[in-house]
Amino acid sequence: MNKYQHYHSFNRIILLILDVALIALSFNLSNLFRYGTIELDHQYSIFFVLFALVWWIVSGFSNFVFRIDGFLPIGKKLANLINAFVLHAFILASCIVIFNLEEISRLLLLYTYLSTAMLIGFSRLLFMQLSRYFTKSDMAYSRFVVVGSGQAAINLYNTFGNDENPGAKFMGFFDDEADVNSPYYSLVKGSEADLQEYCLQHSIDEIYYTKPLNNKEQVDELTAFCDDNFLYFRIVPDFSAIVQKDLNLYFYHNIPMLSVRKEPLEQVTNRAVKRVFDIAFSMAVILLIFPVVLPIIALLIRLESKGPIFFKQLRPGKKNRLFVCYKFRTMFVNNQTELQATKNDPRITRIGRFLRKTNLDELPQFFNVLLGDMSVVGPRPNLVSQLDHYSKVISKYNMRHFVTPGITGYAQVSGYRGETKEVHLMEKRVEYDVKYMENWSFMMDMKIIFLTVWNMIKGEKNAY
Repeated sequence: MNKYQHYHSFNRIILLILDVALIALSFNLSNLFRYGTIELDHQYSIFFVLFALVWWIVSGFSNFVFRIDGFLPIGKKLANLINAFVLHAFILASCIVIFNLEEISRLLLLYTYLSTAMLIGFSRLLFMQLSRYFTKSDMAYSRFVVVGSGQAAINLYNTFGNDENPGAKFMGFFDDEADVNSPYYSLVKGSEADLQEYCLQHSIDEIYYTKPLNNKEQVDELTAFCDDNFLYFRIVPDFSAIVQKDLNLYFYHNIPMLSVRKEPLEQVTNRAVKRVFDIAFSMAVILLIFPVVLPIIALLIRLESKGPIFFKQLRPGKKNRLFVCYKFRTMFVNNQTELQATKNDPRITRIGRFLRKTNLDELPQFFNVLLGDMSVVGPRPNLVSQLDHYSKVISKYNMRHFVTPGITGYAQVSGYRGETKEVHLMEKRVEYDVKYMENWSFMMDMKIIFLTVWNMIKGEKNAY
């Protein structure tokens, strides 16, 4: 809605200035709690600049961090704010290591983060309440009418009737073909011929057009009428007859495009956040964990059976492109590598059974993450033989390959891992993989990683 674009830009500037002021207050309060004075030493003053700069960068990744209006539900606003703080903490921790700022008090840092989160969180709640109060006042009302009274019109009416939307006052439907049996019929103010006179008499601000777009003359006439009388003309197309799910609107330059499913990872900023995290997380594992466990695991594998330490196998990745997937070898050397492992599989070694149970056999795949063939979280890459088979019997199987495969995934932490003797078990995996694609968020990845570690600790009955 272009009408609110200036309002949103102004909000961003005000809230960014407020955030920096609250961060400064948090630093002073934390220093007071820790050292008994609000005066910051030189190193901590520099750290304040870094802290605020990283927050500015993180908020730039997510335009919705500064949204206090009603176009987003409060749960989504809270989730965006939490995501921003998690990403901020991750980037800041990396900066502390890179710039050698280890001398900063960890307790002071904890105080700063807690106070910053509370102050910024409280300021958002306060601003949302003020925004809600303003949008419900008479001076904030934007009077609008709807052309049409079908499902698209009713959905629009219900959406603007929500408590959290900006102040908009519904004035009525106008439709030549209104259904007299509809529960909304009493809201129909007249025919389409009555629309223009009604708008002039009642100082209407906006007209929403929800009828099929096959009457070009009517659309052109209403467009000219709105231009001449300083009204906003909005077209709300109804796709319910051809698509039975949510649509997502994207713009390529000035060309509108519709997608029939949510694809968060199609957005460049989301892919950038995920890739930066993948690189940092995999580097941490390779540098901190791999040097410790590699000699031990390698020795145990060699002591039990002859053969290589690592197992390499072609797996289908994003868009079915094959890549070499690395694992610790968990089986005796055999010629049946395209055969899925089963319970009590005689090919699996004793150390291999332990590695599979604890997911430690997947550690070399962090090199795949660095190479860009895999992500830390995503649909698990299946065997090539499984791709050939299931793509023919499961309609949505190939959809899981729209995104980069992962070391761990939503299906695995939801209990769907191990052998897939029956087709419905693979169907459930695909179902959860598609849910992951359509609902991805940075916090969702964090949740999956946490559940993966938890499952490693407690053990999984289907891991073999």
